[in-house]
Amino acid sequence: MWVTNGAFKLLIDLISQGGLIVFFALVLFRLRLFRGILSRSKITIRDKFVLILFFSTMGIIGTYTGIPIQGALANSRVVGVFVGGLIGGPAVGIITGLIAGMHRWAIDIGGFTSVACMASTIVEGCIAALLSRRFRQSENKWIFAFFAGIVAETIQMIIILIIARPFAAAVNLVSIIGIPMVLGNAIGISMFIAISESFFKEEERISAIQSQKILKIVEKTLPIFRRGFNEESAEKTAKIIYRELNVSAVAFTNTERILSHVGAGHNHHTQGMLIQTELTHKALHQGTIQIARLGKEIGCKTPRCALQSAVIAPLMKGNTPIGTLKLYRDKPYTISQADVEIAKGLASLLSLQVELSAVDKGERLLAKAELRALQSQIHPHFLFNTINTISSMITDEPLKAKELLLDLSDYYRNRLYLVKDMISLQAEIENIKTYVAIEKARFGDKLSVIIKPNCDNFQCMVPPLILQPIVENAVKYGVQKNVQKIEVNIKAEKTEKDLIISITDNGIGIPPYKIEEILHKDQLNHGLSNVNQRLINLYGEDYALHITSEEGKGTVVWIHIPLE
Repeated sequence: MWVTNGAFKLLIDLISQGGLIVFFALVLFRLRLFRGILSRSKITIRDKFVLILFFSTMGIIGTYTGIPIQGALANSRVVGVFVGGLIGGPAVGIITGLIAGMHRWAIDIGGFTSVACMASTIVEGCIAALLSRRFRQSENKWIFAFFAGIVAETIQMIIILIIARPFAAAVNLVSIIGIPMVLGNAIGISMFIAISESFFKEEERISAIQSQKILKIVEKTLPIFRRGFNEESAEKTAKIIYRELNVSAVAFTNTERILSHVGAGHNHHTQGMLIQTELTHKALHQGTIQIARLGKEIGCKTPRCALQSAVIAPLMKGNTPIGTLKLYRDKPYTISQADVEIAKGLASLLSLQVELSAVDKGERLLAKAELRALQSQIHPHFLFNTINTISSMITDEPLKAKELLLDLSDYYRNRLYLVKDMISLQAEIENIKTYVAIEKARFGDKLSVIIKPNCDNFQCMVPPLILQPIVENAVKYGVQKNVQKIEVNIKAEKTEKDLIISITDNGIGIPPYKIEEILHKDQLNHGLSNVNQRLINLYGEDYALHITSEEGKGTVVWIHIPLE
């Protein structure tokens, strides 16, 4: 297999083993299990075990497919070990190096270099482990992997010279395999990483397209579903979804009947009919998404129905299914994972819109000037920013997306359904917690709201939405002015006559002239002004807001509520 002065041929042979590397990469990144592991910010012990098993196997196969050269082997074993360390981190790199290295020594292929190759494999696994953090932070990962591979393979040649005996044979071997193995394996390592990068970029592109479709549909259907979940709204929404998605049919049902069916099968799946398919009943009964790969799995009772595959997602109100969204295709086995993810995303957001449809029942709130001012503070940007955040989570963090949807639903329900003049302090604090949960999904650890002592324990009645505008004001201006970490502290205490609540933030502060405007001028478009005016209207001038602030250091807002 080897010819004199065949270094170039050896390099070509090693690079040709890239086909095997490509195969491993395709296997790895076609499996959702591995894509899920590698996309997580923290890898669990179970994840590490799976990666060690995979990359150790890859390293061992690299040994068996090696090319015999003068009593030794030119091989691609290091590719699996090094890639495992870069991708999986220190534990994966070191253990994979140990397994592949010990295997190389145990089988004793390639005679006099067995110990040297074992040692170099372990060392290269450790090098990859040390470089894993820098690898994850690098912009061009495949280039980083290429040069790191060159360094690691060069070290392997040095180890062979140090350990392998006789020394003359080691020198002769390195002179033959040195450059081919350094370049060939570095190319193999960078090739594997390049394939992984292309997979993730493609997934990001597909995810972005899905998100754009979902948001486009939501934007168009928001005013429709806010009128209620009925035949009219379902028909209009189904037509929009049918136009935007490349599917054969779109349908909505409530828990008993078909509300709308657009596309193939509309001649026997007609509006007002009882639900025709068994799978729909199953989705409603279990409250889980259902997928049919074949027409018989759909369970339509009409012979030769054009609908041959489907994804059926329940629409939920709280924990109760109230209907379904169904996407159909006219050929079997054509429901893709993208269809499933889009159905999940749409069902979640349409369920939220069903919750928000009760806004119409709150029309009487608009008759009250005080709550009308509060309504004006519900910014559409807040809603769509939150929906966008939810959409980005739907694929990778569906449980978190669902929790955020419920938080958003609770938040708007609290804001729009208030008909009482007073609510408990505990209910007001719960509204704050819901708002903070939504904002933390966007800003993460940049936002911290601390409630101490536990205000929920106070059995006091307060005006609705008296605290949330103040917290929102602190968050809004903290974000606008790029405060590094927005901290808001809420404290409550009782005196003999009053409940005293303080809201402290570390924001940009309020200039003295602005405090004067807030407290003494009519600026109901400002959250603090609105709260101040409401307190004065309810309790008199003595209960106006008290604000202390220092520019650049933060603000404290004091609220006094009479206990009787």
